[in-house]
Amino acid sequence: MSGTWLPPEQYIATLPKATVYGCLFVTDEANRPLQLRAARNADLWQWPGGNMDPDETPWQCALRECVEETGLSLAVEPRLLAVHFLPPLGGWTTHKIGFIFDGGRLTRQQIDSIVLDPDEHTEVAVKSLDVWKKEMSTHSFARLQAVARARHTRSVCYLEQTATP
Repeated sequence: MSGTWLPPEQYIATLPKATVYGCLFVTDEANRPLQLRAARNADLWQWPGGNMDPDETPWQCALRECVEETGLSLAVEPRLLAVHFLPPLGGWTTHKIGFIFDGGRLTRQQIDSIVLDPDEHTEVAVKSLDVWKKEMSTHSFARLQAVARARHTRSVCYLEQTATP
């Protein structure tokens, strides 16, 4: 179609579609990552977050999802740690693009006050990277480790998943 002009609505229909998510990487005061066990898949550990709603930014999404999933309203400034790209996988028919933000360090009191949405998560866990490595898939742990490194080095990383883990 080179050289052929399409009206915006027709051109947009030709573009790849993507779902966008926002989430917060949080740790305890000793920098041990906090994760939530997914209710629908006991082997899956996640950060507080989820898919973006219409008229919402990835940052707003991450904050909203954190409140919905943990009851915590975090007063942190937006600081991007990673962008995560996934192609259509399994039954998911669109690309997925994630924005992982630094949610800060939580006190013991904050962690103890977490109230999970039982439809989404069954457990909160705070563990060292060495322990998480033994309990997560290789692909999921690599993402966790890269994001922890980005926070430690005050950088941003790009993560791309090209095949089913």
